[in-house]
Amino acid sequence: MATHPEIASEAQDAWRESLARAPQRDYSLTTLSGEPVEPLYLPAEPDAEYEAKLGYPGQYPFTRGVQANLYRGRLWTMRQFAGFGMPEDTNARFKFLLEKGQTGLSTAFDLPTLMGLDSDHPSSLGEVGRLGTAICSLPDFERTFQDINLGKVSVSMTINAPAAVILAYYLVTAERQGVPWDQLRGTLQNDILKEYHAQNEYVFPPAPSVKLVVDTIEFCANHVPQFNPVSISGYHIREAGATAAEELAFTLADGLHYVEQSIARGLPVDRFAPRLSFFFNSHSDFFEEIAKFRAARRIWSRHLRQRFGATDPRSWALRFHAQTSGVSLQAQQPEVNVIRVAYQAMAAVLGGCQSLHTNSRDETLSLPTEEAVTIALRTQQVLAYETGVVNSVDPLGGSYQVEQFTDQIEAAAEEIFAEIDRQGGMLAAIENGYFRRRIAESAYQFQRQLESGQKWIVGVNAFTDNQPLRIDTLAIDPSIEARQKDQLAAFRAGRDQAAWQTAIDALRADAAADKNVMPALINAARAGVTVGEAVVALADVLGRYHPANFV
Repeated sequence: MATHPEIASEAQDAWRESLARAPQRDYSLTTLSGEPVEPLYLPAEPDAEYEAKLGYPGQYPFTRGVQANLYRGRLWTMRQFAGFGMPEDTNARFKFLLEKGQTGLSTAFDLPTLMGLDSDHPSSLGEVGRLGTAICSLPDFERTFQDINLGKVSVSMTINAPAAVILAYYLVTAERQGVPWDQLRGTLQNDILKEYHAQNEYVFPPAPSVKLVVDTIEFCANHVPQFNPVSISGYHIREAGATAAEELAFTLADGLHYVEQSIARGLPVDRFAPRLSFFFNSHSDFFEEIAKFRAARRIWSRHLRQRFGATDPRSWALRFHAQTSGVSLQAQQPEVNVIRVAYQAMAAVLGGCQSLHTNSRDETLSLPTEEAVTIALRTQQVLAYETGVVNSVDPLGGSYQVEQFTDQIEAAAEEIFAEIDRQGGMLAAIENGYFRRRIAESAYQFQRQLESGQKWIVGVNAFTDNQPLRIDTLAIDPSIEARQKDQLAAFRAGRDQAAWQTAIDALRADAAADKNVMPALINAARAGVTVGEAVVALADVLGRYHPANFV
């Protein structure tokens, strides 16, 4: 912490040196009138308080961003969440988005896959390929990324309970493409704790689920060094009704628990913490969202440095993906959703995100059409290339309102951390329903504000009209379920049954011996074990979670 002018000057000098070394995009960084834009705007004489609370981009406490020059050097990754139908359908959508200028892939899996079920499981009936792509086997995964070089594109995968299984498929697919694992970039969501707070897509009980997350963190630290093994996610917590402060606090508390458990495994904090990433919601209250992102960086850097003794600045730096708010989109007057998304995307960019998904106008009605997802991607491109908000770092830093909001959200998050400790810690708070009760209460209060007219939503309780809905929606071919089942049956019939049995026995044995299961899962993927079979083998050892009813 800087406490006198000499140290303040050293910090600023260090930032300027980092800026001089940083790359700069080949793009005019001036206003439309041709006036130059400074990389950072500062108070005339930064004092000790400024140094301690805001500092400089790329430096502790990272309030103003995790890179010295942020978007002046490299824009955020434009990563539209996509997936539906069979693997071939999702492969085609991926190629369409890349052709339109998307710079990263984000994979949506269908509900059976998210729950660790194969497409022919009785509980999968009617859900195969509906909300994402259906993945049962390694060949399904390979077809999803057919003719897409995994060494050239960053791939995000939104999967949690069976995340370790999907990671194994990803690694074997790269292996068969001839891509070394140390060249792979991307992110596995793999944040199981938020499933118990909000999303409900869990399979195993909390403690063994966290053990699986730590297995992936440890394996990637040793073998896939550029890959983010977990994206600690507040998005779904917010969508369930949490406030901005609750989203932030619950997410960071989850992240801190993963850090504690990884250290307990024996991993040095600086060996894995630089690859932990985050995923936040960018909702509609513009300044509150920007403040939330800034507060998140400050809190995380402080806890990693002071509580866990991390010494690598990369361990202190909170990098995050943002997605505009799905729950804010409305079925009424769906064209207005384009406007909502644009403002939310700008809040994410002004908050310093590293990658961004913009929702499509039709997502309250169906999965996005090609036209709708193109508009959503173009929203990011207009933001990046036409508005000028990318030309300096943290342009709202120093705003009285933004700084006060940042302080308030930081303080509220610390109060929630203390409350989680009083509840007995993360797992105890899950078991006693603390997270669910708090989110439910916040959602209830917001609904009351809507119904009383204290809050307005255009087209819903204000500025309504009775115009008929005119918007094209994406229809999912109902025959895909039968075709996916047929392919799965043929795959099972053609695999080496002896190799399959050996692999699944080894997986079950390693889980029972409390070993890291990633090597066994990778061998299982090579031997033709399906997602559902791997999850059943793990559940035989780890058990299945049946939550209590909370009131």
